[in-house]
Amino acid sequence: MQIQLETGGRHYLIRSYGPGQITVGETAYRSSLIVLPDRLFTDWPPQSVAALSVSHMQDLAGLDCEVLLLGTGQLLRFPPAAILAPLTNAGIGIEVMDTGAACRTYNILMGEGRRVAAALMPIV
Repeated sequence: MQIQLETGGRHYLIRSYGPGQITVGETAYRSSLIVLPDRLFTDWPPQSVAALSVSHMQDLAGLDCEVLLLGTGQLLRFPPAAILAPLTNAGIGIEVMDTGAACRTYNILMGEGRRVAAALMPIV
């Protein structure tokens, strides 16, 4: 799906997503990534919910965000609560959704000036 949002600033926007790729700015990525308005991490290891660990969530808890969107691929899949605990313990709101919904929601919240992060797994 192609999506557009212009903010006039130097922010990381998700331009499109679909099977096998997520396009941020002008670059297509084919694996999991983390997107914040001012930072992009293209080497996030888990490629599926089954691969998520507490240490992945501890890393995300260190981001300067008020809400984290977890895109779980083509389908919505909830990780065990114990894996999400580092985020809730850090006072970070977490929303779990399929990756397409996470991409759309990220752009909306980022456009509103919210401190949002999206941890996105590929749509396969």
